[in-house]
Amino acid sequence: MTPDARPQRAVEDPVFDAEITPHRSLGPRGFAILMAAFGTASLLLSIPFFLIGAWPVVGFFGLDVALLWLTFRISFAEGRACERIVLTYLELVIRRVTPKGVAQEWRFNPSWVRLESETDADFGMTRLAVRSRDASIDVARALSPHERAEFADAFGAALAAAKAGPRFADER
Repeated sequence: MTPDARPQRAVEDPVFDAEITPHRSLGPRGFAILMAAFGTASLLLSIPFFLIGAWPVVGFFGLDVALLWLTFRISFAEGRACERIVLTYLELVIRRVTPKGVAQEWRFNPSWVRLESETDADFGMTRLAVRSRDASIDVARALSPHERAEFADAFGAALAAAKAGPRFADER
């Protein structure tokens, strides 16, 4: 194999690429089922009150359904937030998008970046941050302490690999 023909890993290729989104325990289908069941139960329970002349109670049953719907809509809107972390040999990019779609982006040189974490004996890893000189950005905020610790291990290994530089096919 000639030196020019050897396969090389491009320095722009991602060493680490993760998108973190808030966990939602109920998807759209589950939400529809829950709302249908709750609405049906409220309707069935309000009929006797309406028949005995206590019609204002029907409004309160409807208000309960409306408030439950509003609460879940707010929760789903919050679930649109995300955090993307892309690490190449040349650059670390952290992009955070709020539920309203407003994006913030930070760029760092991987050679100058280190990870900082705070761990509680009872809860696990409570904080993970990327630090470069005088800037510190919290990352993986949407993860549970256990997931944050696993993320820190994987990201720390990728950061060490990025600092070591690209490996080529003929290097061992």
